Amino acid sequence: MSGPAVVLFNLGGPDGPAAVRPFLRNLFGDPAIIPAPGPIRRGLARLIAARRAPAARAIYARIGGASPLRRLTEEQAGALEDRLRDLGGARVFVAMRYWRPFIAEAARAVAAHDPDRVALLPLYPQYSAATTGSSLAEWRRAAREAGVAAPASAICCYPDRAEFAAAHAALIAEAARALPAGMPWRLLFSAHGLPKRTAARRGDPYQWQVERSAEAVVDSLGREDLDWRVCYQSRVGPLEWIGPPLDDELARAAADGKAVVAAPVSFVSEHSETLVELDMEYRDMAARLGVPAYVRVPALGTHPRFLDALEGLARAALAAPEGTICGGGGASCPAGSRFRACPRRAADGGAA
Repeated sequence: MSGPAVVLFNLGGPDGPAAVRPFLRNLFGDPAIIPAPGPIRRGLARLIAARRAPAARAIYARIGGASPLRRLTEEQAGALEDRLRDLGGARVFVAMRYWRPFIAEAARAVAAHDPDRVALLPLYPQYSAATTGSSLAEWRRAAREAGVAAPASAICCYPDRAEFAAAHAALIAEAARALPAGMPWRLLFSAHGLPKRTAARRGDPYQWQVERSAEAVVDSLGREDLDWRVCYQSRVGPLEWIGPPLDDELARAAADGKAVVAAPVSFVSEHSETLVELDMEYRDMAARLGVPAYVRVPALGTHPRFLDALEGLARAALAAPEGTICGGGGASCPAGSRFRACPRRAADGGAA
């Protein structure tokens, strides 16, 4: 038996133009994304992937034809593994939900490592059934098939962890210094959107946790006069999504004569939603609307304070009894059926 294993989970992204269509098929074939019977879901996934692939290829072409997410996640894994060397043979593995290295590949690698403990650490700070929930469910299936026998503890979320908030605050403060001196500005925390009906049906705590993240970052910034809002991006299709949308907040900032500092609060690595949507599409929209200036805050990446958060979470999971923990400690979601999807509350029988 070897030292402990830490598994970092992320969405994944196509590694070239030929991977775009199968990546989309995997995404929309997930029952957490389209909750329909298997044959219907798989048929819909093929249809949606075929229709969306040309536009998606064009998006990835703007950033070199592929997603940088695997490379960036492997950099985070390497940096975290360096911090865990005192644990005696600790290894950090990357597991992607919809493209290589798939969760099943990571499970086989973990089985070959033969760890004494496993920590499951999603790179989604805020819990959603469609992201963390889907990844952990797939891990349980893949780990059984691969024969991973070591006890495992999962981190379900860490929306207001101090080091996570401090990393965002440091990057925001640095980005804001790029604005002209004396120019009034508004901080827009942007998160990936979620259909409102989906969130309500599942009792998903995602939006509540995004708001907690923003509040924690504002507290870390320590500016009582800070003008800030939470908003959402990446809306597609005809359904009503949680809001307000980033589009509306850009228009409001323009009307108020405020510059915008846009901070991706739910993304910990650069990928198409930051490099194309925030850096290109929303920047162009801000200019058309007359926003005086637009500055985008980088994703957390390997910022030292974010690595502090990952290290603390990994050590907490490795030291905890087998099960699920939130943010390295107690439950994050309040009691009540509104957040029935929270896995920690479910494990505790619904208690806060």
